[in-house]
Amino acid sequence: MAEEEPKKVETETPSENPPPSSLPEPGVEAPKDVAEEKTVISPPAPAEETVEESKAVAVVEKASESGGEKTEDSANRDAILERVFTEKKISLIKAWEESEKSKAENKAHKKLSTIASWESSMKASVEAELRKNEEKLEKKKAEYAEKMKNKIAVIHKEAEEKKAIIEAKRGEDLLKAEEMAAKYRATGTTPKKLFKLLSG
Repeated sequence: MAEEEPKKVETETPSENPPPSSLPEPGVEAPKDVAEEKTVISPPAPAEETVEESKAVAVVEKASESGGEKTEDSANRDAILERVFTEKKISLIKAWEESEKSKAENKAHKKLSTIASWESSMKASVEAELRKNEEKLEKKKAEYAEKMKNKIAVIHKEAEEKKAIIEAKRGEDLLKAEEMAAKYRATGTTPKKLFKLLSG
């Protein structure tokens, strides 16, 4: 469409300024009818006039072209500027969107890593406490087992002492019984306790 308007202007400009060959010169009569017009040949115009007229036609053509181009150029430039402005706006919005998404991702990642570190530290502290309690329990168990072993050793020692006392007492009683039996044999008497047991 922009190309069509200059063509229209170009086609109109020659009609405004007719070529000098069609204009009658002063001294030559203007043709009165078409038949005469064909037969009459007008002499060629001087070279200076044609050069000046062609310059004038060129200037008019350039002026008309530049006027049409200016309106087209300004319209095109406005459309291009508007398109550039729109693209710039879209790119700014896209950059802002990417920035906001990146911020959201970073924020979420930071919070997730904070939670993960919190979780691992809490697990570590609980596991340390569990190990500590297990160590305490193991220590208490070992102490308790040691106490029980000591108690068992004490009981065994007491039992052995009591057994030794009983064995000693038995040995004494046996020795006493043998001495009494020897005395009764030597005297020929019988023990009194035996009668009590037999009579009783």
